[in-house]
Amino acid sequence: MLCGISEMERENPKNIKFLNRQNLKYQFDIVKLEELYQRTDLDHSIEHHHKVEFYILLFIEKGLGHHTIDFTDYTCEKGTLLTIRKDQIHKFFKSKTLKGLLLIFTDEFLVSFLEKMEAQKTMLLFNELLSVPKLQLNNVNFLTVHQIIKRIEYEYFTINDDHSLSVIRSELNILTTHVLRLKEKDKKLSIDKKYLKEFVELQNLVEKNVNTTTKVKDYAGLMGVSTKTLNAVTKSIVHKSAKAFIDEICTKQIKRLLLNTKLSIKEIAYKSGFEETTNFYKYFKRQTQNTPEQFRLKK
Repeated sequence: MLCGISEMERENPKNIKFLNRQNLKYQFDIVKLEELYQRTDLDHSIEHHHKVEFYILLFIEKGLGHHTIDFTDYTCEKGTLLTIRKDQIHKFFKSKTLKGLLLIFTDEFLVSFLEKMEAQKTMLLFNELLSVPKLQLNNVNFLTVHQIIKRIEYEYFTINDDHSLSVIRSELNILTTHVLRLKEKDKKLSIDKKYLKEFVELQNLVEKNVNTTTKVKDYAGLMGVSTKTLNAVTKSIVHKSAKAFIDEICTKQIKRLLLNTKLSIKEIAYKSGFEETTNFYKYFKRQTQNTPEQFRLKK
C-alpha cells in the first residue's frame, strides 16, 4: 500500500449516490479528472475511502499517479483504464500530472436500453471477481478507446439534444464491448454464456447473505438447483469451486471491515456471522495466511 489507513478512514466509508448536477434527468455523467481534483462542493473527500452506488470507467489520457480500489493500489498512466463497480470502495490520490475522464452511470442507464444479456455482459466487465479492474492499453487500442470516449464527450457536452442520450448509450455499449474483447483476447476475462445468468444470481445472493451462511447447499436451495450445478457454474466462470467462490466474497467483506472500520476483532467476527471468535481467527488465517491483527497492520 502507498500509505496506512488513518483513523478518519476507519470510520464506515461514506456511500456516494449518483447525482448529475448539470442534467438531472440523465443517469449518466462525464467528469474531467483534473476538474474533480479541484471541486469544493462535494460532501466527502475523494482522497478518503468511499463507496459508490454507480459504475465508473476511469480513462487516463496522460500523466502518472495512483488509484485505490478495494484497498489495492493501481498505478495510472497514459492508456490506463480502470473499472469500478457499484458498491466497491475506492479513493483517489491527487496528482498534478494526471489528465483523464470519468464516465459515470447507473445500472438503470444500461438496463433501460440494452437487452438483458447485453447489460449483464457489460456489468461483468466491472466484476472484480472475474478480472482485475485495471486494463493497460497499447498505443493502437488507446487511440480506439480515446476516439469512442471523445465522441461520447462531444455528444454529451456539445450536441446535447433529444437524441443524445440514445447515442451515448450506443457509444457506451460499443466502448464496453470493445474493452470486453480486449480482456478476453488477453485471457484476462472469460465469460461462459451458458452459466452467465446463474453466476450473476449466485454472486448477488452471496454478497447479500454471506454474513448469514457460507454453505453451498444454502445457496443451492435459494436458487432451486443442486450443489453440483452451483459448482459447474463457478468452475465455468471463475475456475473455482462454489465453496471457494463463497469464501472469497466472505473474506473480502471481512477485509473491508478490518481496514475501514474501528470495530474490534470480536465485533467483526460477530458481524461476519461467526459466533466464536476463535473460529473467525481460524477461518481468516486459512483464507489469507494472516491473523486479523496482522492484516490490519500490514495495510
